[in-house]
Amino acid sequence: MELAYIPSPSRGVIHLGPIPLRGYAFCIIIGVFVAVWLGNKRWIARGGRSGTVADIAVWAVPFGLVGGRLYHVITDYQLYFSEGRDWVDAFKIWEGGLGIWGAIAFGALGAWIGCRRRGIPLPAYADAVAPGIAFAQAIGRWGNWFNQELYGRPTDLPWALEITSSTDGRVPGTYHPTFLYESLWCIGVALLVIWADRRFKLGHGRAFALYVAAYCAGRAWIEYMRVDDAHHILGLRLNVWTALIVFLLAVTYLVVSAKKRPGREEIVEPGAADAAGEAEGAESGDEADGEKAGADSSDRSQASEASDDSDTSEAESKKEAGDEAESAKKG
Repeated sequence: MELAYIPSPSRGVIHLGPIPLRGYAFCIIIGVFVAVWLGNKRWIARGGRSGTVADIAVWAVPFGLVGGRLYHVITDYQLYFSEGRDWVDAFKIWEGGLGIWGAIAFGALGAWIGCRRRGIPLPAYADAVAPGIAFAQAIGRWGNWFNQELYGRPTDLPWALEITSSTDGRVPGTYHPTFLYESLWCIGVALLVIWADRRFKLGHGRAFALYVAAYCAGRAWIEYMRVDDAHHILGLRLNVWTALIVFLLAVTYLVVSAKKRPGREEIVEPGAADAAGEAEGAESGDEADGEKAGADSSDRSQASEASDDSDTSEAESKKEAGDEAESAKKG
């Protein structure tokens, strides 16, 4: 008998009248907002303009969603195109199924298009958004919790995940919450990248490469725990092989990039520094104008006071002269 476990939602969708509100979609949307918000802060800190990250995300996010869905459908085609399956389900992204490998690859393509239109180097942009992407993944994994999917082997640990659904071959019971393991790992990856970036001033795409390498290291062992159907190569799940290969590529990029292009980009967005300088100049000009206006007002006030004093003195002199003349007449 289990003393404790993580319960699963009884359903992953709530209907607000005719509108379905799906937990999986909410997790994806919240993750995107967090990634853009944090990426914007980091981009500004590097010398970029506010709003640039969001503008490029308009390209990156749709490409990422399409790429993530394509990767999932291609690698798990039997779920949609085998006997008894409906191929239309391949378009039902709200039911779960986004491959991170395809999402990052196609998302990078969309980001490259957006960066090219703005004249921005993609590696610098990738470095700025890397921790935000990791946080977005951490939030997005909770969408799997709403759908009761992507869990691990059976276990009776206190943090076991209770599965109650029996659809699509699920067997009710308690299992390793691999969605939770990956969510926590992604949070750790985000914090690692933020720390390393501040400590070593990573540039030219190395912060992003660190994120990729760290994520792949965790994904490999988490993927190994999962029990959902997957293609195997030499006894290992396809995604384990993908994680290992991408990990090696990311580490190689880190080493080679550090030797060829050490340091960090001085300019990440053309014209951003000039715009900031103009804004500061305008503020300084406004302050100078204010000070000048104050000085002019003070001068006018002093002149007015001097004029009043002069008038008063002249009046007193005339009065004294009149008094003297009258006194002389009387004498």
